[in-house]
Amino acid sequence: MIRRTVDVVFALVGLVVLAPVFAVVAVLVRWRLGAPVLFRQQRSGRHGVEFSIVKFRTMRPQEWPGQPDRERETGLGAVLRRTSLDELPQLVNVLRGEMSVIGPRPTLPEQVRNYSPRQRGRLSARPGLTGWAQVSGRNALSWPERIELDLWYLEHRSLRLDALIILRTLGQLVRPRGVMGVGGVNPGFPEGREAG
Repeated sequence: MIRRTVDVVFALVGLVVLAPVFAVVAVLVRWRLGAPVLFRQQRSGRHGVEFSIVKFRTMRPQEWPGQPDRERETGLGAVLRRTSLDELPQLVNVLRGEMSVIGPRPTLPEQVRNYSPRQRGRLSARPGLTGWAQVSGRNALSWPERIELDLWYLEHRSLRLDALIILRTLGQLVRPRGVMGVGGVNPGFPEGREAG
């Protein structure tokens, strides 16, 4: 109950305080990439329940089916992803109760279908805007490493650990690391598939 209350307060304050940032980013995305400004995608949340995650769009539309993400990347999109500004609309997901401020990052349903029974433990909590795996290497880590870090977090979750994650997240915003995987490719799960 306390965690959910903190989530709601954080999301409300964030949406109000960051409203000017939202407006500027929305105008830039509309100007450079066109409509729509927001990108929605199905993700797996708590207990595997799917929800629609909201982000600022960072890529051009596909010119043909299956076009690799690397060919659709833009300079503006790279800046938004590096600074995590593309993730700001997820405050709405937090307000709706689909996400939390801290927790494992929400993954694609097709990734979840490949989880082992142990890895499904990652779905025991609401996914987060940031989490232990995010501040411990992000996309520079393999998926199995990230999942293990998230499982460790869920087993050791505490206010002290959450505070450490917030501090490390602020550090990541100042000096982003691990935004892209090795070779500029974010592997999917299982390994070997490219993810956007």
